[in-house]
Parts: sequence; structure tokens; C-alpha cells
Amino acid sequence: MKKNFALIGAAGYIAPRHLKAIKETGNDLVAALDKNDSVGVIDSYFPEASFFVEFERFDRHIEKLKREQGVQLDYVSICTPNYLHDAHIRMALRSGANAICEKPIVLNPWNIDALQSIEKETGQKIFTILQLRHHQAILDLKNKVASSPKGKVYDVDLTYLTSRGKWYYTSWKGDESKSGGIASNIGVHFFDMLGWVFGDLKENLVYEHTHDRASGYLVFEKARVKWFLSINYDLIPEEIKRKGQRTYRSITVDGDEIEFSGGFTELHTESYKSILSGKGFGLQDAKKSIEIVHQIRNSENSIPNKDSVHDLFYKPKATHPFR
Repeated sequence: MKKNFALIGAAGYIAPRHLKAIKETGNDLVAALDKNDSVGVIDSYFPEASFFVEFERFDRHIEKLKREQGVQLDYVSICTPNYLHDAHIRMALRSGANAICEKPIVLNPWNIDALQSIEKETGQKIFTILQLRHHQAILDLKNKVASSPKGKVYDVDLTYLTSRGKWYYTSWKGDESKSGGIASNIGVHFFDMLGWVFGDLKENLVYEHTHDRASGYLVFEKARVKWFLSINYDLIPEEIKRKGQRTYRSITVDGDEIEFSGGFTELHTESYKSILSGKGFGLQDAKKSIEIVHQIRNSENSIPNKDSVHDLFYKPKATHPFR
């Protein structure tokens, strides 16, 4: 049976993947909201969906659909700035719908505790998009680690460079109080994947966390991880630049590269299929990664040890473009 969806944050970067997932799973978008009205992308998926630029009118419309037409929302998809996720999840549950929220689901671990209480009160469910858990290369890695000899600890290097222009620093993403900073904004799904594959976290050392990069060292039950994240184009390898590309991701496990550059565009649809089939990843699944990025954001920098620091840590540092 078709499910009724609403979407909050329709003008955002990630919204088209949610629109596509709703469409490809055979469901219907009845209403969408964004304070910006550049949402022509909706025509490619749900041209009949009602659209609002004011939350109050959107909320009123949802209520009228329920009371006057007997149309009940089943899910609210949330693609808004990170710091608004908590409030929009609460709105979804109050309206009698389940929530599907982009990562990071919230910025602080205690937000998860509060939302779990609201789940119990309302009987509704909160899901998040942890798309790397659906990537075949990561599934294969998880199976490999699970079948490894007892006591085996892997050496992992994680590199994620995804270039952003000056607009980034003017937007909410450049405001740490709204985005959570680099680690939360671009790294949370990688930290989730690491915890999912390699087990419980034992140590979390942060070597830097600035406007354009973050790096550190994580020790899990089954892995020692040197990690580096950045939005600075200058750090992209030259061979990637020559191809006209602005993103580089690499994970090596005991020196072997895990190839997972392809298949990303379909992972939101896979996430929706899982949720709609009664599975999906919820608050408890997301909690470990939220704890990791919260620690990174609030930790004092440790003194780097040559045996635990990522090679890119030594690359020249960049000044903030607007300071």
C-alpha cells in the first residue's frame, strides 16, 4: 500500500535523493517545506505535492489533511540543517508520523535519549540514513572482519576529501553551532561505518579540528584507525584534480584499498526499502557515531604520535577565507 510522505528541507542538497527514494519505493509525497523556494526539482518526482515556505502553514496543512480529508502522514523525511533535526523529528512524531532523518540525526548524545522517550510516548519510530551500511563493499568488509581470528586488530587509514567553495563558510555548514563542524558534517557516516564494522570504541584522540579539516586516531575493538577529513580543494591528489573531480575518498585496511567509490547514488533508495520493510536504522544504531563526533568536537587536541597520525596531517594549514 502506498505510504504518504512529507518532506522538510526540499531545497537542500540532499533532498533529491530522498525524493527519488520516495518515488522509487512506490510512495507519494503530499507536502514539502523549505524557506527557500528554489524547488523545481519536485516537478521531476511529485509535481502535485503541496509546497510551503512557512512552517506554520505547512503544519496547518498537515493537520487539515488529517481532519478534513482523512489523509494521515506515514513518514516525514527531514533534510534540514543539522541543528534543526531534533525539532523537526519531534514535529513528525507529534503529527502521528514516523521520521526519516538525514545524518547526523542530532548533534548531541543526550538528544538521542530524549527522542527515545518521545518514541515510547507516541508509539512512532525514528529512522536515520546510514547509507554506508548498505554499500556492498562495506558489507563484504564487515563479513571479513566478523570471520577474522579472535584478537585480530586491523590497521585502517580513512581519508575523505570533499571540496567546498567559499559559500560553505557563509552557510549554516560553516557555523559549528549549527553543523557540528567538519567531523559531524562530512564524517559522521564514516565514523558510523567504522563502529559498525570494527566494534566498540576504546580510544578517541583528536589531533586537529579546524574550519576546513579534522584528523585524529580511533581505536576500536578490532581496528586502529588514522583518519583525516577536509573540505580544502588544495589537498585533493593531483591525479584526481586532472580528472576534473573534487572529491577523494579512500579506506585502506592492512594496506589494502577498499573500493567503494561507486554505488553511492542508490544507497538512499536502499535505505528507504529497508525502513519500509520494517527494518531500518534507528536512534540506538546512530548513537555510537554521535558520541564519537561529539567527543571530537569537544576534545582538546592531543599531541600527535608519528605512529598514529595520518600523513595528511602534515600538509600546510589554511587560514579561514573570511578572517
